[in-house]
Amino acid sequence: MKHKSMIQPAEDTAVLKRAEELDALDSILPFDRRDQLAELLTDDDVATLKHLANEGMGDNTMRALASDLAYLEAWCVLATGTPLPWPAPESLLLKFVAHHLWDPVERETNPDHGMPEDVATALRLKGLLRSTGPHAPATVRRRLTSWSILTRWRGLTGSFSAPSLKSALRLAVRASNRPRQRKSKKAVTGDIFAKLLAACAGDRLVDFRDRALLLMAFASGGRRRSEVVGLRVEDLVDEEPVRANPTDKHSPLLPCLTIHLGRTKTTSADDDEHVVLIGRSVTAIKHWLAEAKIDAGPVFRRIDQWGNLDRRAMTPQSVNLILKTRIKQAGLDPAQFSAHGLRAGYLTEAANRGVPLPEAMQQSLHKSVTQASGYYNNTERKMGRAARLVV
Repeated sequence: MKHKSMIQPAEDTAVLKRAEELDALDSILPFDRRDQLAELLTDDDVATLKHLANEGMGDNTMRALASDLAYLEAWCVLATGTPLPWPAPESLLLKFVAHHLWDPVERETNPDHGMPEDVATALRLKGLLRSTGPHAPATVRRRLTSWSILTRWRGLTGSFSAPSLKSALRLAVRASNRPRQRKSKKAVTGDIFAKLLAACAGDRLVDFRDRALLLMAFASGGRRRSEVVGLRVEDLVDEEPVRANPTDKHSPLLPCLTIHLGRTKTTSADDDEHVVLIGRSVTAIKHWLAEAKIDAGPVFRRIDQWGNLDRRAMTPQSVNLILKTRIKQAGLDPAQFSAHGLRAGYLTEAANRGVPLPEAMQQSLHKSVTQASGYYNNTERKMGRAARLVV
């Protein structure tokens, strides 16, 4: 007992020290998880995260890495009785796949199939596990990718390219028989978007903000939440007005604005991506900035229940909340939509209006033709003759 009491204060001191170290990342990592992360992560883990932050790793990527690393540390201790080893042996990677991707039918007759119940229960008690069935394949692949990234950044070589791991993943995904979930069940297409804007037709400060935010996010190609809240006044560049119809010199002139996005999810640190806004979206942004008296710093900011404007930028989660709030006000089901529906909706609407795919991708900044063309292929199927042989 004496030995244990001597160890416990040392462990508490180590946890407190890690919590203080994580304070340096408070602008990236959620503060309410700091104490939990300090308990789950090791000193080396915290040092690695701080190093990645100093190297300019994106905020969203850092959050995912920290979350995945905490989960991996907790899972490994519970599943093996030992801390997460670096590099992880191939057998541990295969165990991770087996614990998270399994066949529900096989589980009914074989309780040892998949993650052991005591491990799952302990992870739930820590608030790290919500799923009662097999994990989403995308989640497992993301955590393996995070594991691989952290291994490389420690100067080590893992077994993440091992044929056995690739084969196990492929077979496990097939066995789990879990349907792929869309980020947003429904796309925010033109007709739905019009209802959203109508829901923001008031004259309160929050109405001006939400209208400008939604117009900017949609018209700029369906910007990601992190890109919306990361926008600063300094990123907005006024351009010469342009014609509503470029081929008609007598068509009305519309305001034009270039938005510099800097580094995005699909670009490197040296890239400076930008998109062009024309017309209503430009007018809405300028109206919002004028009403809010914002001339520098974050464009989109929190407004409290009394109408007071915060100096800090909104969080990415706030974009999703705004969308769902306006969806509900428009008389639609918030459960059917998320912020990603703006991105999906932009490409779907572009396809519906006959905008060529390469032109739409210039605005949405999609790097994958395969991914972007999925929205176009779906529209072509609905408009084509092949599905109308029997009507």
